[in-house]
Amino acid sequence: MRLTLLRSGAGPTPEARNGSADSLDELYLQYGPDVKRWARRLAGPQADLEDLLHDVFLIALRRSFVGRGEGSVRTWLFRITDHVVRARRRRGFIRGLLFRRHQDAMVAAAPTPATPQDEAERRERHQLLYRALDRLADSYRTTLILYEIEGLSAEEVAELTGVPVGTVCVRLHRGRAKLVTSVLREDER
Repeated sequence: MRLTLLRSGAGPTPEARNGSADSLDELYLQYGPDVKRWARRLAGPQADLEDLLHDVFLIALRRSFVGRGEGSVRTWLFRITDHVVRARRRRGFIRGLLFRRHQDAMVAAAPTPATPQDEAERRERHQLLYRALDRLADSYRTTLILYEIEGLSAEEVAELTGVPVGTVCVRLHRGRAKLVTSVLREDER
């Protein structure tokens, strides 16, 4: 089965009727690894990546890309990914508030992983980093993840997030300072 992307709220475009429109399959094959990587970095180590990936491409199917000169398909998919991850994090925060009183019982009932010491220390550092990142404002968090973890240039981060390069540099500077402060506070605990 081959799915074809259509404009939201409209019938098939002339290109889609002729079979030359980008298919969802092609979009997934071309951008799936990027979207999965972005979701992994933005959502953190505990995220259900397949579920996030599914949500992103479901939204992409519903709201097909219509080139308006505002950016590329890659930028459009990043913005969808960022939105999906932020929404998931908000829901997780609210669920955390609702179920906090049962947290100790759930943690005690969870099986302990049988991993080597190095793996345990790596996971602990990873979790420390993402706890510190979670305390940052979304603008700092997203910018730091794309630049520091994904390895994108300031220009690429600016394109993906839709802000000027100068704003990216300011967010990097302030975000790093806030992250270091947050990690140091967490480490003192």
